[in-house]
Amino acid sequence: MTKTVFSAMRPTGKLHLGHLVGALTNWLDLQEKYSCLFSIVDWHALMGEYEQSKTIHENVIDMAIDWMACGIDPSKSILFVQSHVPEHLELQMIFSCITPLGWLERNPTYKEQLREIKTRDLQTYGFLGYPVLQAADILLYKANAVPIGEDQLPHLELSREISRRFNHIFKNEYFPDCEAILTKTPRLLGIDGRKMSKSYQNAIHLSDSKEDVTKKVKNMFTDPKRIRLSDPGHPDECNVCEYYKVFAPEKTEEVQEWCTKAQKGCTDCKQILTDELMRHLEPIQEKREALSKNKDRVKDILYGGQKRAKQIAQETMGQVKEIVFG
Repeated sequence: MTKTVFSAMRPTGKLHLGHLVGALTNWLDLQEKYSCLFSIVDWHALMGEYEQSKTIHENVIDMAIDWMACGIDPSKSILFVQSHVPEHLELQMIFSCITPLGWLERNPTYKEQLREIKTRDLQTYGFLGYPVLQAADILLYKANAVPIGEDQLPHLELSREISRRFNHIFKNEYFPDCEAILTKTPRLLGIDGRKMSKSYQNAIHLSDSKEDVTKKVKNMFTDPKRIRLSDPGHPDECNVCEYYKVFAPEKTEEVQEWCTKAQKGCTDCKQILTDELMRHLEPIQEKREALSKNKDRVKDILYGGQKRAKQIAQETMGQVKEIVFG
């Protein structure tokens, strides 16, 4: 039996290189092996971006364009928008009734977001309960597996706990345990050395022009110990060198040599990196430009995905309601 894989992204802004290497490249492999559902989770976006909600719709279309430009194929995978399938909220409501408050309050990501993000008020009922909706997203399609990084394992475990509690309370082994497909996400920090994030304005976006990429790479955090051009560098401590490992691994040894022997300065090193990044980005951007000229086709694809997702979701909710209400 073919596994069902579910994965999603929040449409909160432009996609960047972190999304490419951390998720999309892996999705391309998964869609060749499994039955995949990839959802643009706009309800999740609203939980944190409710004050800028009018940008979400535009971000949804841009995200779909980026996905397909990177190779996500709607003939192989189901691409759809979360809010277009109302059964997500129906199942969330049922799960909300059985999920202990303490489980949500102990969520490490929730506590981290409250601590780190000061520009938005996240002390809301909706944001506290986002893991419940996350569980509904996955279990609505009885997904067997979710591709995640190790840092996201607590999220998936909470979804498993919710499904097990449902099965226990209603004495029905309806929902399966969903396993993690651990992704080897390369270490890719933002240009300032912190986690790549829209919130930090430190990302290189898939849609950035060569001029923008050049400017951002020039501003990248490098080896603080290398003061003069003649000083030997420390590539293992340099963020630029980490990018070479991901986008030009065949050049890694060469970079190590010219850095440690002070054969090239950081400016030259960054220019070569810019060329390597554009080698990856230009084919994506060409496809992106073509898709952007026909947004009606993009909307049609999402509508087709909605119909396919809804058919599965309605069947699940019919069975869930029978289990719950008899």
